[in-house]
Amino acid sequence: MSRQVYLYDPPDRFVAGTVGLPGRRTFFLQATAAGRVTSVALEKTQVAALAERIDELLDEVVRRTGGNAPVPAMAPPDISDSAPLDAPVEEEFRVGTMALAWDGDEQRMIVEAQALVELDADTDEDLAEAEELLLQDEENGPPMLRVRLTGSQARAFAKRALDVVNAGRPPCPLCSLPLDPEGHVCPRQNGYRRGA
Repeated sequence: MSRQVYLYDPPDRFVAGTVGLPGRRTFFLQATAAGRVTSVALEKTQVAALAERIDELLDEVVRRTGGNAPVPAMAPPDISDSAPLDAPVEEEFRVGTMALAWDGDEQRMIVEAQALVELDADTDEDLAEAEELLLQDEENGPPMLRVRLTGSQARAFAKRALDVVNAGRPPCPLCSLPLDPEGHVCPRQNGYRRGA
């Protein structure tokens, strides 16, 4: 079976968002263009890492080009997007591997999110070989979302993604674990229940 690539070049919209209440949220990347909508599920930590790495890569592009790349230092307020995900949110796949690149010729950020794949291997060497074959298989690999963004779109995506990650449950000031509305058992308080 050939690989399904969901290509958005350029997207009308590319955002990170959630479905559900804090503490039980499911995180998604969602790309839309010309009436198409693709939503892929991923972990909160993956969203945070993606946003941080996008900002770092854009900063590096600006540094290496001496400020000549069309990349703003901050997310432009005129393209900020705080709207909810487009409904219905239907998961195409769960993300396993993500990759970022900068296309210097086209001045675009390339974001790739590849489906999670279970590899069957007996040894570490077999696992490494299976992973390498999977990454090289352009034709028959797992499904992939590929999005090409301008520098401004990438900055706006990263800002929103970090805002979404930080919009969850507030951390306990003592132990940094998330506080549920009914409180939590704080290890720094020797097991006493701490209110929100």
